[in-house]
Amino acid sequence: MTLRYGIVGGGFITGFQLRALEQVRGVEVAGLVSRTPPEAHAEFVREHDLGAGTVYSSIEEMVPNVDVVAFFGPNFTRVDALEQVAAAVRRGAKLRGLICEKPLARNLVEARRMLEGAAEIGVPTAYFENQIHMKSVQTALAQLEPVIGAMGPLTLARAAEEHAGPHSAWFWDPTQQGGGVLSDMGCHSIALGWYALTPPGRPPRYLEPQTVQADTSLLKWGQPRWRDELRRTHGVDYALTPAEDFATGIVTYRNPDTGQLSKGQFTVSWMYDKQGLRLLLDGLGPGYALEANSLRSPLEVFIGDRAAAGVSDAELALEKSTATQGLLSIQPNEPDLYGYTDENADAVRAFEHGRAPLLDWEYGLEIVRLTMAAYLSAERRAVVDLTDAATREELESYVPEIQRGNGARILGVA
Repeated sequence: MTLRYGIVGGGFITGFQLRALEQVRGVEVAGLVSRTPPEAHAEFVREHDLGAGTVYSSIEEMVPNVDVVAFFGPNFTRVDALEQVAAAVRRGAKLRGLICEKPLARNLVEARRMLEGAAEIGVPTAYFENQIHMKSVQTALAQLEPVIGAMGPLTLARAAEEHAGPHSAWFWDPTQQGGGVLSDMGCHSIALGWYALTPPGRPPRYLEPQTVQADTSLLKWGQPRWRDELRRTHGVDYALTPAEDFATGIVTYRNPDTGQLSKGQFTVSWMYDKQGLRLLLDGLGPGYALEANSLRSPLEVFIGDRAAAGVSDAELALEKSTATQGLLSIQPNEPDLYGYTDENADAVRAFEHGRAPLLDWEYGLEIVRLTMAAYLSAERRAVVDLTDAATREELESYVPEIQRGNGARILGVA
């Protein structure tokens, strides 16, 4: 049986996911809907025999014609989009699964609404955190499984994601996106560290988060020159409503069976002006280690100054590429490298059998909780204790000052 995807959203991530779906069996793209008609994506679907790629005028019009709805649109549209799906289901539409690209929501209030909507629709959910599905990560952990069994799990994982900044204006607007780089990419690195530390055979939420300590800073894009560039290119004014372009922190976890503590360190930035997107993971255990770096490629190309004029699109070589000349790292299959292919394959297998994939929306909610705890820690310059009932209750309604548009005070913008 072939599952019919209906995709909500027509931006950058939709394009990446379509490239991934070229490599996944048992799925076709039956419909697309976006605030701006996604004609280019629909043409890609048809040219690559991925399905009909019908462009619909509304979500409610599309839902009766698909089996799975994938929310790939901007963060600030997610709750409303899900409510439209639920309305179509109430009128009789039948679905087999729901997908949401990270993050599930901008805060826990919205995350709870996403879970409530999914419960009403009553089908399995998939939370798309591509980095957990990366072959380099899965292969490393599989290779180390017998070592972990003999020596014990990893005790320290360090995850990082860095590039020179997002493509779209809404990503830079903290009130729409939900914050800055911590909301955008910190969710990746927090999730990857948690997963890497988890003992083999245990579910992704097995380790219990204990504390979060984090720092957020505006190091590049708050400077006058770069604020002016943001205003020119994206219409976003970081003198008024800035967001962080650098964040780092540590989450402490507890093994519920042994009491052993472990640490997940995360670092993310929008000021990595090198080749392009870089994903890092290293892990340390008693007597062993692992390390993965997405910029290590078997393929390199050199382009000299005189030849650089012939390069039309640097991102054909690497996502968020910042150069068209010199020694360039090239990843021939980025959707597969970054885990997009395998997260779709996992979701398709799960929905075919009526079960949840590796990561569901409950897991996505917990990642939102950890991200909110990181923002709260940075605001208070203190460790956030997640074992404290009052703190957990506070996080349920907490909206970071940066997300509210009050980042100038938090980030010290002059």
